[in-house]
Amino acid sequence: MNSGNQKKDSDHDKEGNKRIRIVVDSDGCPVKDEVARVAKRLQLPVVFVANRFMKIPSGSDFRLEVVPELFDAADDWIAENCDEYTVVVCGDIPLASRCVAAGSQVVDPRGRILDEETVGEALARRDLATHLRDLGLPTSGPAPFEQRDRSAFLQAMDRVLQIVMRQQP
Repeated sequence: MNSGNQKKDSDHDKEGNKRIRIVVDSDGCPVKDEVARVAKRLQLPVVFVANRFMKIPSGSDFRLEVVPELFDAADDWIAENCDEYTVVVCGDIPLASRCVAAGSQVVDPRGRILDEETVGEALARRDLATHLRDLGLPTSGPAPFEQRDRSAFLQAMDRVLQIVMRQQP
């Protein structure tokens, strides 16, 4: 379900080449404005995916994809619509794993680049923390989101976009 208010992005440019795009797991994403800044600078389309209508940054090639309010509906949409020309922004490790398997570059909001090597390690850490919580042992949550996280995110986005641009025909 598309919100209908934003312009739908095209998968291909004028020459018929696959376009690079950014897809954002928007529910609770603290770096939507940073994504918009990067996308505007590089003239890239962005799809913000959420399970409810929300305000997104304005941009001529930005759109909001509203999915049904079902468990993992946003994750499923993102995983099914990403490829090697997609940079995915998400903090969800299982989703990141699915996107990496599809060939996408993945950056979390704190600037961590998740690839074939690091996503397995992140999944293992997540599973261990879940197991410890299930046993009733104390675990620490994530640190507060800070300006340095935003800076790290912007640097990571530049790095992964350079990788994707080098792959483009």
